[in-house]
Amino acid sequence: MTDIASAWTTLGGDPALLSRMTTDERPGALPARLPVRQLARACVGACALAAAELAARRAGLAEVPAVRVDDGAVAAAFQSERQLLVDGRAPVVFAPLSRWWRTADGWVRTHANYPHHRARLLGALDLPQDASAAKAAALLAERPALAVEEAVYGAGGLAVALRTPKEWAATEQAAEVTARPLVERERLDASHTRVLPPLAPGAAPLLPAAGLRVLDLTRVLAGPVATRTLALLGADVLRVDAPWLPELPDQHADTGFGKRSTTLDLTGDRDTFEELLASADVVVTGYRPGALDRFGLSPEALIARRPGLVVAQVSAWGAYGPWGARRGFDSLVQVATGIAVTEGSTEEPGALPAQALDHGTGFLLAAAVLRALTERSYDGGGRSVRLALARTAHWLTDGIRPTPADGTPYEGPDAWLAETDGPLGRLRHALPPVAFAGGPEGWAAPPVPWGSSPARWR
Repeated sequence: MTDIASAWTTLGGDPALLSRMTTDERPGALPARLPVRQLARACVGACALAAAELAARRAGLAEVPAVRVDDGAVAAAFQSERQLLVDGRAPVVFAPLSRWWRTADGWVRTHANYPHHRARLLGALDLPQDASAAKAAALLAERPALAVEEAVYGAGGLAVALRTPKEWAATEQAAEVTARPLVERERLDASHTRVLPPLAPGAAPLLPAAGLRVLDLTRVLAGPVATRTLALLGADVLRVDAPWLPELPDQHADTGFGKRSTTLDLTGDRDTFEELLASADVVVTGYRPGALDRFGLSPEALIARRPGLVVAQVSAWGAYGPWGARRGFDSLVQVATGIAVTEGSTEEPGALPAQALDHGTGFLLAAAVLRALTERSYDGGGRSVRLALARTAHWLTDGIRPTPADGTPYEGPDAWLAETDGPLGRLRHALPPVAFAGGPEGWAAPPVPWGSSPARWR
């Protein structure tokens, strides 16, 4: 329970509530050299406890409901995008140009799942847009890894040179990351206007986020995991995307459970957005730091217009340091921070058994929102919470000690998978791992087509 206690403490939770939690350990789940299973269990456990705490607060319960965390459910959820089947079809997790490449002096990893990132990558390499992977490989083999990283980032693309843990620790960005807490929390106003209403007497299941409105301005993967969790817990989650930036269909299917999806141009449709904001309880953003500030969507600007709001932000590298404005994804953070070296071999780099930085940070972000809502229920004040994949990576590599597991060996995810029919087809998907006595066992609705919902609250 030490790692769960660490996460719970950084969320500002009452240590006495940890006695309400039990865990089912399953050796063999999420196997890795680094303590991925412990990190995953801690993130989900902290989220489940935060949900149970808020449920007790809103329902007027004398005791926080018991929380149970099962390594099997956690492992399946942390690989949800890999477990997904759409009408029997397995998704493509990485595009052809999202991969490792040998360079003149090492390795570099690129991310080009989105068409605009692919176009920028090829442009940075002076390759035509129809260039093959073989042509890119031949060119990259002649260039230094750091030179590729800088050229691609300079063009607005994504590429990261492989670093050892020691090399990462020597960077200015690593120093900035390690100087921050795992979860950054701040109260941004002194209003007393946003006290939560109680849940209906005898409500079943207990939905701690029932009646809450969440504006979801996120993209793969940590942010959508957080808002998918809030939807599970009863929130009205409205995902908002720019009309010209569609989400990858399989990613949308995986993370869209319980949500609705709309499109807005934040310039041309500004009045519509402000109407949504006027009755929102939570705004979650997942774009690189500063990208939304020009639209008046910084935490300070949002709370100035909507006192008592909870604003949650997630980014790859953190909103600070020389990499603060860089784009990033889980796979690239693993490369930069030395995780790929730790998990690799002498022949080639490796990877974690799941996009654990994304999923772990997503569950922690949801937990931070739930704890902020509990705190707000006492004083009504608006709050900001902020997490970064790179800071979660530091916790994994330097903050969690591997421990032997007792319990029933993990025999695969089948016991924690289900099938659901909906407008996107028949989906095989992972069940939610966040569980507490009396709480929900699944989402109220399957994913809807991207951009198909009206831009209004239920």
